[in-house]
Amino acid sequence: MVTLVIPPKEGMGQSLSFLAQEYSQAANIKSKQTMTSVQSAITSTREKLKLYKNTPQNGLIVFCGTILMDDNKTEKKMTLDIEPFKACQNFLYRCENKFHSECLNFLLEDDEKFGFIIVDGGGALFATLQGNVRHILQKITVELPKKHGRGGQSANRFARLREEKRHNYVRKVAELAAQNFITDNRPNVKGIVMAGSADFKTVIQQSDLFDKRLQEVVVATFDVSYGGENGLNQAITQSADALSNVRFVEEKKLIGKFFEEISLDTGMIVFGVQDCMRALDMSAIEKVLLWEELDHMRYEIKNPVKNETKVLYLTKAQEEDPKYFKDAESGIDLEIIAAEPLCDWLCVNYGNFGAKIELISDKTQEGFQFVKGFGGIGGILRYKVELEDHVEIDGELGGEDFDADEDFI
Repeated sequence: MVTLVIPPKEGMGQSLSFLAQEYSQAANIKSKQTMTSVQSAITSTREKLKLYKNTPQNGLIVFCGTILMDDNKTEKKMTLDIEPFKACQNFLYRCENKFHSECLNFLLEDDEKFGFIIVDGGGALFATLQGNVRHILQKITVELPKKHGRGGQSANRFARLREEKRHNYVRKVAELAAQNFITDNRPNVKGIVMAGSADFKTVIQQSDLFDKRLQEVVVATFDVSYGGENGLNQAITQSADALSNVRFVEEKKLIGKFFEEISLDTGMIVFGVQDCMRALDMSAIEKVLLWEELDHMRYEIKNPVKNETKVLYLTKAQEEDPKYFKDAESGIDLEIIAAEPLCDWLCVNYGNFGAKIELISDKTQEGFQFVKGFGGIGGILRYKVELEDHVEIDGELGGEDFDADEDFI
């Protein structure tokens, strides 16, 4: 099974030449069956690459080999080519008895984009960092007059010219920052890191010329020993902790608002799986707060006798109880139409209900309290809804004709 990752900088011709070399080396394999399998997989991979004139913008990932079907007897040849939505970083080639799917893990990483402004007396650099991919947007160089003791009666004029050029430089950097990091009148990055070896980074950040919308998203300022790309590399290393804290700060604010609505008893929040899903079905939820490790499963169940379907949300403990999968009256087994983790289902379908979703971790104190105290799922409502008529019984909802007192007795 061949796993091949081609980064954008790698030419398609280079990759084909590499595979041709691997094909010739495979002739040295002692086992004839293994040699035939390896050469067959490499040939299929080469034929797939020939369909591409050039390497795609973000690179190319190819899986090619013969796999066993579910019966462990039937073999099927599979060739899968993937053009990732984020750029591959490193070339990878493996030919083993399995596919190395971990090369796709970078696509699951947080894709929030951060901006970097590296500025000193020699020039400025504007770049973005998304995951582990950095992209340099623009570089400028400048020659500023330095302080000196000459001039005599002209010393004041020299000082004035020096300050004027510095001011123009600050204005230029501020304008370029707005051009690179503002799109449709709003910042196009999650946060901005200012860095440099001189005091220009502080002067620009505090200047009235620096766009107020960008000032609000500056997350850190660092001193670096270099300018340009070397300074960018140093700034990325120093800002690792600051960038990871950005999400935690947002999470604290979000859960803080949720707790505030509870303390004020506004009636504009719901929590718990059953109430949240009912409010979501009514399109009443504006924002869903969801713990990324929620253990509930979503089942679509069909009664073959009554020809009725319903949806259940069960925990792992409830899944082991057979009563949820039998009809209470007839005792027949119910048919499971679909089953998937509720968290996955919400992440795919939340847009159908006009809601936004915010994933919550339990790494902060507020997040831990939300997970333990409210079950890891809550919603901020657009308008008040009445959910009191529906009573939850062992993970199932009772209808409006359900009399709690009578049934309790």
